[in-house]
Amino acid sequence: MTTTWTTAAVLDWTIKRFTDAGIAGARLEAQVLLAHALGCTRMQLYTGFDRPLDEGELGRARELIKRRLGGEPLAYLVGDQEFWSLTFRVDPSVLIPRHDTETVISLVLDQLGDRAAPRRVLDLCTGSGILAVTLARELPAAQVIATDLSAPAAAIAAANAERNGVAARVDVRTGDLFAAVAGETFDVIVSNPPYIPTATIATLDREVQREPRLALDGGADGLDLLRRIAADLPAHLAPDGFVALEHGYDQDAAVRTLLDATGVLTPAATVRDLAKQPRVTWARRR
Repeated sequence: MTTTWTTAAVLDWTIKRFTDAGIAGARLEAQVLLAHALGCTRMQLYTGFDRPLDEGELGRARELIKRRLGGEPLAYLVGDQEFWSLTFRVDPSVLIPRHDTETVISLVLDQLGDRAAPRRVLDLCTGSGILAVTLARELPAAQVIATDLSAPAAAIAAANAERNGVAARVDVRTGDLFAAVAGETFDVIVSNPPYIPTATIATLDREVQREPRLALDGGADGLDLLRRIAADLPAHLAPDGFVALEHGYDQDAAVRTLLDATGVLTPAATVRDLAKQPRVTWARRR
């Protein structure tokens, strides 16, 4: 006798498998993955709970479930991730957006005051473009340049600017840090650069290890990119310009020292993320 798999039965089975595998948020992940496999919303899963799935739908669901259990991040499987209530396209060429990085956005908006004022904004190591695109949405008169060493990542960032309606004000360039903006200055410079020490990467969760090493590896102490950014800031930060850098929870003192050593900034300060960890260090140009 052939078993009839309904939406409810597949969802319950998936939740159990994810729970047994120790996946955090197993129920939510199961809902998101199954909705993606069936081409519907999470609400439609429940309104169609008793609907039998055909072989094509079952096949898609089983393949995605297998890959998730194999350690592939949910965001890569569904191709999207939310950040600041916006939706961003992601794939294995870019780091998966994390809510910790929203601390950068909150800090910039708090420090800038008038959001309608014209400004030039630079986002280094843009990845999927979350900082560049979100700031362009929040600062309607801003012109934003986003740079990334990875051409595939830059393409994703450009697609996300288009997707979120700010492509006309977000210029995505491929290049190594400031190399793509030689001779230009900015009112705001932000970055979420690679900052994980090289030796630490092998100890990370297997899902994190699926993310691009280029976006994770910050060198022996995790500060290689942050050192380079700090060293070149004086050439690119306009008078009274503002810089905000994301970093590891145990790197705040080192990053403050790097910014203070430029000799052109106000004393650097650090703000904490929602988990109360030191996450973003900032300063203004005097």
